[in-house]
Amino acid sequence: MRRVIVSEFVTLDGVVEDPSWTFQFSSEQREKFKFDELSASDALVLGRVTYEVFAASWPRMTEQAGEAGEYADMMNGYPKHVVSTTLEEPLEWNNSTLIKGDVAEEVLKLKQQPGKDKDILIFGSGDLVNTLMQHDLIDEYRLMVFPVVVGSGKRLFGEGIEKMVLNLVDTKTLGSGVVVLSYQRAQS
Repeated sequence: MRRVIVSEFVTLDGVVEDPSWTFQFSSEQREKFKFDELSASDALVLGRVTYEVFAASWPRMTEQAGEAGEYADMMNGYPKHVVSTTLEEPLEWNNSTLIKGDVAEEVLKLKQQPGKDKDILIFGSGDLVNTLMQHDLIDEYRLMVFPVVVGSGKRLFGEGIEKMVLNLVDTKTLGSGVVVLSYQRAQS
């Protein structure tokens, strides 16, 4: 069965919203990590807001040189499954389809696709992540923690989430003080 990986940019105070605060912490290590992460996957699941931001920017980035261009090609070429109750098909971004029904059921179907062995990535999309958490459909949480406190904004783990114990399975320290913490759900 394929794995669903949540990959989030997070501040020290837990904010995931509007990650413009990440730009001051760029590093080659961070770029390589994100490139390797995307290379290990072959599909994206996105919430509406993240989809709209990505759809407005990634199609224009294919002309970049080197790994940046390869990354853009992967982002643009991969199937994108978009969870929304307001968007209508056809979606504008290449290879994008709409999930309007039972999100948990549709993501489970994606995990069970025969002949697929690469990861399914979720970037951003906090509400979607919270929904999938409630259905135990997330296999790994990769939190790229930035050394900044922004004071307010949407947090990854919203109100109403039941207690969940996670095991730390990997840590990576990247340039500029950024740390990647990878967690999986603890087995009961």
